[in-house]
Formats: sequence, C-alpha cells, structure tokens
Amino acid sequence: MFTATRPVGEVLREWRQRRRLSQLDLAAEANVSARHVSFLETGRARPSREMLLRLAERLEVLLRARNALLVAGGYAPVYPERSLDDPALRAARTAVDLVLAGHEPYPALAVDRHWTLVASNRAVAPLLAGVGPELLRPPVNVLRLGLHPAGLAPRVANLTQWRSHLLERLRRQVEASADPTLTALLVELRGYHAPGGDAADEPRRDLYDAGVVVPLHLRTDWGLLAFFSTTTIFGTPIDVTLSELAIESFFPADPATAETLRRVAEAAASSRPSD
Repeated sequence: MFTATRPVGEVLREWRQRRRLSQLDLAAEANVSARHVSFLETGRARPSREMLLRLAERLEVLLRARNALLVAGGYAPVYPERSLDDPALRAARTAVDLVLAGHEPYPALAVDRHWTLVASNRAVAPLLAGVGPELLRPPVNVLRLGLHPAGLAPRVANLTQWRSHLLERLRRQVEASADPTLTALLVELRGYHAPGGDAADEPRRDLYDAGVVVPLHLRTDWGLLAFFSTTTIFGTPIDVTLSELAIESFFPADPATAETLRRVAEAAASSRPSD
C-alpha cells in the first residue's frame, strides 16, 4: 500500500536533481517544454498519468518509486509487487533456481534490493564456515555477512580493497534509489572495524589485480581462493519484486581455485545420502 505524503512536483524535482539534470535537460529527454516541467514541479500544472510514467522512464526511476510517484500524483500504482512464491512468478523463481544450480560447483546467490539473501546454491555454505551464527539467522544480509568482524571479513585477504568495492557499490545504490534502509546499511557497514586485512596471506597477483575487475581473495580450509563476480538481473521486469532481484555469481579467478571448488563439490556429493 502507498500513501502520498508529499506533492508530486516535489518528488519529481527530487528525482531530477538526483539524476543531475536541469529542467531543460529533462524537458528535452521527455519531448516537452522546460516551462511545463517547471509548472509540474511547482504545482502550477497537474501531470497526467502518462506524463508521470514518461518522466519516470527518462529519469530511470525504479519501479517501486514509480508506483509511489503515481500515488503522489493521485493515480493508482501500475507495477505489481508479488512474492517469489506467488504462482504468477513461478517461472521466474524456477529460472533463478536453474541459474544458481547451473553455476555449481562455483558459488552463486540471489539477493533482493536490500541485499537480503533470497536463495543460494550448494557451493555457498562451505565458504561460510566460522561465520557467527547470529549473522546466518534469517533474514541474512549478504553485505553484513561479508564485512562484519564476525562474518567473512577476517578471512578476506584483500579486505581493504574488497571492502572499498562493496561500500562504493552500496553508495551508488543509495544515490540512485534514496532508499532509507540502504542508507542505514551503508552507515552501519562504514562503522565496522576492519580486522586484519591485507596481511597474513598475500593475495595472488593476476590480471584481476591489474584493474580488470575487483577480486575477492578468501582464506579457507582448502587454502586461498580467488574469485571475481558478476551480477545478473531480469532484463525487462514489470513486477517490482523481479526488478529488485539480482543474482551474484562468483567465478574462479585462477585454475587452482577452480580445481579446489571442483574437489570440494565432489567430496560433498559423495557424502550426501543417495536418493
């Protein structure tokens, strides 16, 4: 449910300023006059539903925020928000599960807009050995899990580099979405003491240290593992839940890591009871 708490013009102006566009810039993008944009922002003109959707698209407003913008303008939301367990999203949930399972023996997980864990494959659990149980109780926040002193942070060999990467990524999300929950999370994560970090085990030097991607070097019982990650999202979602879902896939950054993960997966499979 949405409740309009601010004038629609004020909300529009905030999104325009967040995207660092002038009224003239937005007017050109939306094929309207700058005067009309000014009138909409000051409340001298009431935007139509179609105009709000056009401006929201040009401003790259997230679907959840587009619904809120419509409500502020006196219109009903147009983008549904359903649980992944909803029958209407069964195909999407199946696709997520297939992507996660198909990435094994390498780790992959799905998260929502607040970095809450939605699902993961079987390669993730072995990497979480030693993590504080309080961080593994649902809802699990993946960024908190990665940077908390009781989480993975003490085992990240290049913690300074990895921490900076995650915080910058979250900062960009905050800037793009103005989500108060993400804002609070960023403040929390910045306040963590960074234990150890870039000591003990020297991270491997490879192409991934040369500015191609930001690596993750993780100390484990099987030695130092090196990863790089990719993010997968649904291409053209019209559901709020799907628009906010992301799959984080970790790939081995060197042959030794690939071989280690393969052996770990084989050992785990041989210890599972047969059907």
